[in-house]
Amino acid sequence: MNIEYMGLKEISGPLVVIDGVKDASFEEMVEITVGKNKRLGRIIQIEGELCVIQVFEGTRGISLENTHTRLLGKPLKMPLSMELLGRVLDGKGRPVDGLGEIYPEITRDINGEPINPVMREYPRNFIQTGISSIDGLATLIRGQKLPVFSDSGLPHNQLAVQIVRQAKIEDDDEAGFAIVFAAMGVKHDVAEYFRESFQTSGVLDRVVMFLNLANDPVVERIVTPRCALTAAEYLAYEKNMHVLVIMTDMTAYAEALREISSSKGEIPSRKGYPGYLYSDLASIYERAGMVKGCRGSITQIPILTMPNDDITHPVPDLTGYITEGQIVLDRSLSAKGIYPPINILPSLSRLMKDGIGKGYTREDHPEVANQLFASYAKVQEVKALASVIGEEELSETDRMYMNFGREFEEKFIAQDFSENRSITDTLDLGWKLLRLLPVSELDRLSPKTVEKYYTRSDSEGGDF
Repeated sequence: MNIEYMGLKEISGPLVVIDGVKDASFEEMVEITVGKNKRLGRIIQIEGELCVIQVFEGTRGISLENTHTRLLGKPLKMPLSMELLGRVLDGKGRPVDGLGEIYPEITRDINGEPINPVMREYPRNFIQTGISSIDGLATLIRGQKLPVFSDSGLPHNQLAVQIVRQAKIEDDDEAGFAIVFAAMGVKHDVAEYFRESFQTSGVLDRVVMFLNLANDPVVERIVTPRCALTAAEYLAYEKNMHVLVIMTDMTAYAEALREISSSKGEIPSRKGYPGYLYSDLASIYERAGMVKGCRGSITQIPILTMPNDDITHPVPDLTGYITEGQIVLDRSLSAKGIYPPINILPSLSRLMKDGIGKGYTREDHPEVANQLFASYAKVQEVKALASVIGEEELSETDRMYMNFGREFEEKFIAQDFSENRSITDTLDLGWKLLRLLPVSELDRLSPKTVEKYYTRSDSEGGDF
């Protein structure tokens, strides 16, 4: 029996409170009628007969007296079918591309569960992004969670578009690979940039886009990543597809969570964020992975901006604890005109070691990656020394390292926005760079690997 409640006890920001409610459930959907208009809400807190409700369309125009509230007896569900591919949806999963409604094969509760650790399969195979600094040195493994740490003014949006356009799985056909793209709190021009980029590059047919704009209700931002992951789980586990989920910007999501927590009167934690920020982020990130017995997989690339380039800020800090590595964008590299400005030294992929090498990428990949890391780290030491004594006073070997560092940044890290390098191209480019150094300095390479690759002729990938 549906009971309609008259009036509200309180209105606070995007929240309303109703009293005298019985048999309500956490996360239950609510229909709020204001005059002739209907709005949707979700119960987020229950205290006795008091219910706190998030209103998706906001509380503007709602009065305490003339509001009718009806509990729908079900959580927020999303319609799912293969028609999702190529569609553009809002933050709640409703089509906004003018192509009509989605006819569902099934509907699912958006509040999915993290994968049971017992049922997880260890990720192995890699996803090629076509970007050397990622594929070569922070390899993305199928089923991994690999966030991108950025800041305002850095080209993380372009990087996201390039990954969507170029990402592919080497050992599977294109029909088995899809991308779910969720944008939270983005401006209209940024949303249009994403939409137009995917359309003109011809990849929109394998992309499901969720767009939550900056002027959309803050409550909608909370459900956007959950709707995106619900769609990803359907494609991965029902349709056996490999799905790459890109979510930007998780900092906007965390700030929406902070705003709602403040409206509820909860005691704040670090920098005003709620104390449950870690578990809330984990409930999103831990929905990625590979499940035993399922052919499909879900891989996540959450993108988040670090306020004031502070990697110890609560959002990147907690994200780093949950995920399996990070890709860090650097402002000084961007100032040099290098795109993508990925700083490889603080970047890492914790699952990389088990998804590269013989049988996955190429047998020399692990050693080349280790040597490039070690050599570029040495470059930073030489730069520090040169700043004290001057570059003219450096030894011959140190000057070689300085040259290696310049070439590494300009030829390996930097690449054109439209340049799509295969893993073979990336590794061959790495060897060209390592030949700028004497073989005595390549202490991370085995003699067998040096003999096979270092001494190859120029026609097989020689010096610059």
